[in-house]
Amino acid sequence: MLNTRPSETQTATHDRVYRALRSRIMHGEMAPGQALTLRGIGKEFGVSMTPAREAVRRLAAEGALFLSNSGRVSTPELTNDRIEELAALRALLEVELASRALPRAHIALIDRLQTINMTVAETVTKRDAVGYIRSNLEFHRTLYLRAQAPAMLAIAETVWLQLGPTMRALYGRLRRTEPPHYHKLIIAALKAGDEPGLRLAVRSDVTQGLRLLVS
Repeated sequence: MLNTRPSETQTATHDRVYRALRSRIMHGEMAPGQALTLRGIGKEFGVSMTPAREAVRRLAAEGALFLSNSGRVSTPELTNDRIEELAALRALLEVELASRALPRAHIALIDRLQTINMTVAETVTKRDAVGYIRSNLEFHRTLYLRAQAPAMLAIAETVWLQLGPTMRALYGRLRRTEPPHYHKLIIAALKAGDEPGLRLAVRSDVTQGLRLLVS
């Protein structure tokens, strides 16, 4: 009987390509509507068409890439309705994650969030859009890991993934000169054990920028 399962090498190769592309999309290294080709992906990563195709299919299933009927591959260009939907999802999921994290928000976590927020400030000073998005998401992920709700966090990360290119476009529009004000309110609420304040600060932080794109 023939073994039709992919080899461990094939699986590892596909996963490497998938994770690299996923990181680029989530952190805004690709613009909305940016086209990709399987041949280009294969050439860049030194792989055959098969792992490139599997990585693209996996990302398309997560909403991170769009596959047209003609086979064209591109990052999504989100409509205003879609942006509003994803912003609402962020508000629902991330407020709940933060609330669940609050009872486990020890001093070391708060110190870590303050350190990350300093990195966020540095990226703003350098006008580093990708660095800003990366460190901003690290701030949120670090807090939400304390919620010990892996399924909820996985869904939140899928939303971040779908929004990545759009967040890059948003950064260019905002022309930030200082780090997000709401990060300081999140940290203050964690220190005070203030759940209503924390929920409000997180909801404001994850939705206020996206609202500018649909205004």
